[in-house]
Amino acid sequence: MTTPYDATTSPIAPFPRVSDEAIDDLRQRLQRFRQVPTVRGSAFDGADLGVSPELVARLVERWRDGFDWRAEEERLAALPWRATTEAAVPVRAIVAEVPGAPVVLLLHGWPDSVLRFERILPELSDVTVVAPAIPGYPFAAPTDGEALPPTGAADAIAAAMAEFGFERYVISAGDVGCNVGEALAARHPDAVAALHLTDVSQQHFLNGVPGDLDEEERAYVDYGMRWQAAEGAYSHEQSTRPLTLGVGLGDSPAGLAAWIVEKLVRWTDSDGELENAFTLDEALTWVSAYWFSGCIGTSFAPYSADDPQSWPRVEAPTVFTVFPRDLVNAPRRFAERFFAIADWRTFEQGGHFAAWERPDDYLWGVRRALELAR
Repeated sequence: MTTPYDATTSPIAPFPRVSDEAIDDLRQRLQRFRQVPTVRGSAFDGADLGVSPELVARLVERWRDGFDWRAEEERLAALPWRATTEAAVPVRAIVAEVPGAPVVLLLHGWPDSVLRFERILPELSDVTVVAPAIPGYPFAAPTDGEALPPTGAADAIAAAMAEFGFERYVISAGDVGCNVGEALAARHPDAVAALHLTDVSQQHFLNGVPGDLDEEERAYVDYGMRWQAAEGAYSHEQSTRPLTLGVGLGDSPAGLAAWIVEKLVRWTDSDGELENAFTLDEALTWVSAYWFSGCIGTSFAPYSADDPQSWPRVEAPTVFTVFPRDLVNAPRRFAERFFAIADWRTFEQGGHFAAWERPDDYLWGVRRALELAR
């Protein structure tokens, strides 16, 4: 069995290097790729049944014969990584510190990583930016295989921020990062000056619907339930059978690519074409981050953990930026049940990975939250 990370690298090194053996192992697996039969026939005409076999074949060919992980690794390793040394749960993060400047904590989601924020990092050179790898996700510090639910991740990141010397900060987050950010603001309110979010966690309607919804809120919940029925199979599988699913995705690079890239197509404002949102190499960098870290199974923790959101409304001033191709966009009235909304802006383009797809629009939300924090 190969070791993903170079044995000469410290377990808590600022950036985890991939071993030559792991790269060779990946290439050998890709050389043995087997294109499996798929359902066909008139009964399936027009049905959207997942990522196309043609796209999977293109990804495998590029990953095997043209993609250069070492080039991507060098670029990523040049970022200002830092790791905790004292916290009970180790945390690795990009920490671009500007002495005396406000601090922004960027929290990613699934199926991505800190790579979600690559396009906005150069535009935040006037503030201190911390982008932690959420425990259990790509680039994260090792935790002996233990994965954390959002509340555990929130506590770990709060402890890391304190160790890094940042006592108060603005949170900017999407997807799972919104769950972590909400938990952090609720459990560590003195540390959070303001929030910028792109999502209201779907857990707020999946785990029990308030009894006094207005018409717009009821329409939102109904749509969310229909979306879960049509699109949420991944979430149901990750929440109910994470161990079973992790075996297939963790052992097959083609399977992992199909599972992740489907979301990069369907959850973006791409009109169903991957290259409208990502080049093949960009998509493969995101997938490779999961493959080499071996963390696809632990990334399911926010879905499978019993982690009730048992706290009152978050009172830190909150900015929402809403993008039309995101998954299930809550109306402002529903969001106000859980957050003290100070600003709300809906954009005309963009999807689930807004910091990547629409960096300027996403940055508006970050800057607005910084204004509120001041």
